[in-house]
Amino acid sequence: MKQKLVTIAFMLAGAVLLAGCPKKNTTLPPATAGSQAGGGASTNANGGGASTSGSALGNGANGANGMGANGVNGGRNVIYFDFDKSDIKPEFADIVKTNAVNLTSHPTLKMKLEGNTDERGTREYNIGLGERRAQAVRRALMLQGVSENQLSTTSFGSERPAVEGDDESAWAQNRRVELVPQP
Repeated sequence: MKQKLVTIAFMLAGAVLLAGCPKKNTTLPPATAGSQAGGGASTNANGGGASTSGSALGNGANGANGMGANGVNGGRNVIYFDFDKSDIKPEFADIVKTNAVNLTSHPTLKMKLEGNTDERGTREYNIGLGERRAQAVRRALMLQGVSENQLSTTSFGSERPAVEGDDESAWAQNRRVELVPQP
């Protein structure tokens, strides 16, 4: 009898550990043309790691609109996010618009949207958050006329930090979506 109680106690403790903390449900507001695409925040930190079909941009040297090898933003196509958020901030609207114009002007171009997070949060949560971020950028591009078959998304979560460090300065640079032109 005592052994059964100990076994049951260990099973319950294991179930509690596996269950973890509950997550808030995320609700995405309906997007409208010209608005920023966004997603809801959740309880944990940042994330990303799954893949979905989509598109990428780029064509090498200078593309349409004087974009560099990787697009805009001084040759970089990176959109940064607030902690635990997948909403595109207004200051990144020009990156979305410039890439949308280039992709719609060049229907054979493709782009991969790579979602990333900082190191805080579980691996699973970060993979999901990175995917929500990549999908937010995908929706914003599609609202501006980019074809679905030009875009693909991948989430790396916290697996590919842009900057190493355990402070807000480093974390802020790791919470991003990189827009990567595809061959």
